[in-house]
Amino acid sequence: MDTLWLVIPCYNEEDVLPETSKQLYKIMADMIINRKISPESKIAFVNDGSRDNTWSLIEKYHENIEMFVGINLSRNRGHQNALLAGLTVAKDYADIVITLDADLQDDINVIPEFVDKYREGNDIVYGVRSNRDADTGFKRNTAQGFYKFMKVLGVDIVDNHADYRLMSKRAVESLLEFKEVNVFLRGIIPQIGYKSAIVEYKRNERAAGESKYPLKKMLSFAFDGITSFSIRPLRISLFMGIASFIVAVIFLIYCIVQFFLGNTVSGWASLSVSIWLLGGLQLLMIGIAGEYIGKIYLEAKHRPRFIIEEILYKEY
Repeated sequence: MDTLWLVIPCYNEEDVLPETSKQLYKIMADMIINRKISPESKIAFVNDGSRDNTWSLIEKYHENIEMFVGINLSRNRGHQNALLAGLTVAKDYADIVITLDADLQDDINVIPEFVDKYREGNDIVYGVRSNRDADTGFKRNTAQGFYKFMKVLGVDIVDNHADYRLMSKRAVESLLEFKEVNVFLRGIIPQIGYKSAIVEYKRNERAAGESKYPLKKMLSFAFDGITSFSIRPLRISLFMGIASFIVAVIFLIYCIVQFFLGNTVSGWASLSVSIWLLGGLQLLMIGIAGEYIGKIYLEAKHRPRFIIEEILYKEY
C-alpha cells in the first residue's frame, strides 16, 4: 500500500483547525481501514509564521495522535513557500502527497478519487472546481478572466484549479528541482510533464475564520503568476512603443502638411492629450519592465525560500 501525506499550509487558522483536523483524521482512518493507503500515512500541518495559537494546536494534535505531523517555519513566507516546505519534508516519507488548504473549502471527500486516479498511472491529479456558485459575481468573473488571460499569454495552466492536487513521489522530486524564488505552483507543476488527470469537486464555504486572500493579495498573486511565466507583457510594451512612434510620425507629417497649406494647428488640447497619453504609456511600460527587473534581482540573490525551524514527527 502507498503512504499518503496530506500537506496543509496554515496561517492564523486557530478557528478552523479543530474541525479540519477532526475531518481529515476521519477520512484518513477510513482509507487505512479499507486498505486504500498505508497505516504510516500522515497529516502534515505547515505553520507559516502564524501570530495566533495555530502552532500550539498543531503541537497538541501531534502529541495526542501519531498521524499528525507539525512543520514550523521560522517566519511567514507565504502560501506557496509553505506548500513547498511541506512537500520538501513529505518527499522523504511519502509515496504520494496531496496538498490542500486548511479552511475545508476543498471537498476532502474526493481524496479517495485522487488516489484512484494515481493508481491508474497518473503522477499528478488536479482538483478542479466544477462550478463557482459559492463565489461572488466579481470574484467569479475576475478568476475566469485571469485563467483566460494566462492562456492568452501562453502559460500552461489548468482552468479552475488552485492548489488542491495529488503528486507522486517522483513528481514532487521533479518539482523541487525548480529553484526560482518567485513561486507560482499552478504554472510550474504543468511544466513537469508527467501524465496527469483531474478530479472535479464542488468548493464549500469556509468552515470558520477569515479568508487569507483579500483582493489586494489576489491581485498580487495574479501579477506574480503573469510575470513569472510569460515575457509577452514586455513584447506588448515593445509593440505599443512601435505603434506610438508610428502615430507620432503620422501626426508630424500631418502638421507639416497643414503648415504648408497655411492652416493653423488647433489649440493646446490635442497637444496636452498627446503628452499625457505618451507619458502615461511610457510610465506603464517602465513599470512592467521594472517588475521583471525586480524578479531578476530577487532570483540573483539565491536566498532560501523558507527556513524550517522545527519538525514534529513520530514513527509508528
